[in-house]
Amino acid sequence: MTTHSQPAAKSAMSAGMTFVMAAACGLVAANLYYSQPLAGPIAASIGLPAHATGLIVTLTQIGYGLGLLLIVPLGDLLENRRLILIMMGAVTAALIAAGLSNSVVPFLAASLAIGLASTSVQMIVPFAASLAPDASRGRVVGNVMSGLMVGIMMARPVASFIARFASWHHVFFVSAAIMVLLALVLAVKLPKRVPQTRLSYPALIASLSTLYATQPVLRRRAFYQTCQFAAFSLFWTVTPLVLAGPAFQLTQAGIAIFALVGVAGAIASPIAGRLADRNLSRPATITGIVATAIAFLITHIAPEGSTVALILLGLGAVMLDFGVTMTMVISQRAIYGLGADLRARLNGLFMATFFMGGAVGSAVGAWAFAEGGWLLASMIGLTLAVVNFLYFLTEKRPQLVPAE
Repeated sequence: MTTHSQPAAKSAMSAGMTFVMAAACGLVAANLYYSQPLAGPIAASIGLPAHATGLIVTLTQIGYGLGLLLIVPLGDLLENRRLILIMMGAVTAALIAAGLSNSVVPFLAASLAIGLASTSVQMIVPFAASLAPDASRGRVVGNVMSGLMVGIMMARPVASFIARFASWHHVFFVSAAIMVLLALVLAVKLPKRVPQTRLSYPALIASLSTLYATQPVLRRRAFYQTCQFAAFSLFWTVTPLVLAGPAFQLTQAGIAIFALVGVAGAIASPIAGRLADRNLSRPATITGIVATAIAFLITHIAPEGSTVALILLGLGAVMLDFGVTMTMVISQRAIYGLGADLRARLNGLFMATFFMGGAVGSAVGAWAFAEGGWLLASMIGLTLAVVNFLYFLTEKRPQLVPAE
């Protein structure tokens, strides 16, 4: 049966359309990270006790995780453009509510809602994959994911910059205005896509466990990315503490500049997409895993606190972001090939699985740094990469079909 999206696929995924979807991913994903560098000032402003400051970030993450499992699968059931625009409206309302909040309960509720509604980004990526022809699907996914990664890495320094010249409230108001403009662009640019799935919502959600049990590619790719994202989250949780510590004594502005360096790792997205389209997913995956291991190792070459150590830490940030982005794009290309009518659910499961890994990585990283400094934290990050590498060795090589 011909799907509603097929006629649009050949004409819809122009360079301009790819750019729009990449920008949308980055701008929406950034909403998840604006509050991280502002947690202290926000907590003081709304009267949240210092020991509970982590709730500001945690509730956003919980909302996002719930959205991945309960909202993203709707992309296999409902017309995609309308669903994305509804979610854009919801995140705009949540951002405005956060900006207007002056007390604990309203702000924390808005934080949870921001996380839930920002899952529209994980509707846009499989939508882009559905519009792209098979031969260039990896390239399209890679280009769209590059926008997402840039948005994630830019969110923290942008939030810090805005808050430096205005209050933290303005960060959420500015983002809300951007969401309105973005929704208008998407309403005009996105084609309609009506999925062929005919399930009730309870049946759709119930099918998630069956998909996870019956799709070995999904399970394997989710494991790879869980280890990668746990290492990523550990690194970016601990390095600001290292940089602000007695060895480097960087200011918040210096730490923000350091975070910008990591954006360079986003170049992995289009590279990974092209490698996937050329059936080079296996070497690309091992490249990403090895890059993650090297990222932690090179931070111990020079004495802590030296200029060389700071440069190597920055290089490690780039390599880590490169490696994590590489495996993510390769994995998404692989799971999107499992079925057009399953993409939203597969993407939700994939993202929810490794997102939990990221949450564990952040928590373990903070504990490790408190107990044993950067040495212990980085060794845990390295161990994650080694475990990933050993699991990769169990992957069966694809069977080569002999030429006639």
